Amino acid sequence: MSRKRTTAHVSLQHVAEVAGVSAMTVSRALRGLEGVSEIQRAAIVKIARRMNYFPNNNARSLVVANSNLVGISFPTLFNDVFADMLEGMRQTFERAGLTTVIDTTSYDPDVELALISRLMSWHPAAIVLTGNDHHRSVRKKLRGAGIPTLELWDVSDDPIDICVGIDHFDAGQRIGRFAVDLGYRNPGFVGILPGRDTRADKRRAGIDAAFREFGQAAPMAHSIQENANSFMAGKLGTMELMASATPPDILFYVNDHLAFGGLSACQSLGVSVPDDVGLFGFNALDLTTVLPLALTTMSTPRRQMGIVAAQNLISRIKGVQPARTVSLEVKIIEGGTTRRQG
Repeated sequence: MSRKRTTAHVSLQHVAEVAGVSAMTVSRALRGLEGVSEIQRAAIVKIARRMNYFPNNNARSLVVANSNLVGISFPTLFNDVFADMLEGMRQTFERAGLTTVIDTTSYDPDVELALISRLMSWHPAAIVLTGNDHHRSVRKKLRGAGIPTLELWDVSDDPIDICVGIDHFDAGQRIGRFAVDLGYRNPGFVGILPGRDTRADKRRAGIDAAFREFGQAAPMAHSIQENANSFMAGKLGTMELMASATPPDILFYVNDHLAFGGLSACQSLGVSVPDDVGLFGFNALDLTTVLPLALTTMSTPRRQMGIVAAQNLISRIKGVQPARTVSLEVKIIEGGTTRRQG
């Protein structure tokens, strides 16, 4: 007795959305018409094949029970952090015969919700989301659908399904305690608008908590910048905080990109690092190895995170229940931008 399978038609528009082009461009590419470069045509054809799209409208849909598709949502790919995670995940998924479709949300929960709805219509084998702060309807939606779901980069005691990441509050607290132990007493933080990136918010809260443990009464000075991946944002934020009546003796940055901009700002202002002010980044990106002064930062296991996350999600797809929450270790890398005070 055969079992009836539920299918969902993959349309030209679906292919266009994944490819990030218009439906007309997809149509021209698949028909071999002019107006589409060979590089773009090859990319569109690859996506169409991966999605099992056929122009004759008799396409097989993605199969509910046997789909090999994993949908991945990142806030952005213009960031070494998520690119490293993706590298680890993608290689692991490919070895398991799984195909990935990636889209970005620009840290917008409504965009993420729309992406999840689109992915669910394709009946994927699994879905990967960044962090655990989502639109209020996402948890119920995914749990109700029974789709194996991984939350990456952050950890929670109650994930939607499973999660692999780091404890960002604890990371911030360790950074803060390290600075306090060195003798720093007047911290500043250069980041983005609170609520936009909850992981950065947790790290800032952890740093605050460490200074409060020591007896710091005043809240940490905070410069809000628009672009969390911009060297210029770090430079502008540093110049703003260093112009205050009581400039910080150490500046923490949401990531190494902003810290690089902060180092540039200090050079422009004639402020000596680390004699006049300490600088502390986050992630230990490759760029920190080529700076004129080695950056003090915290190393995060991004590629390992992607590998472990993919392995656990593959187990989950196969019906094996891995650990619901996996928190990976981080490490402080002491460079030349901080020094013991006094």
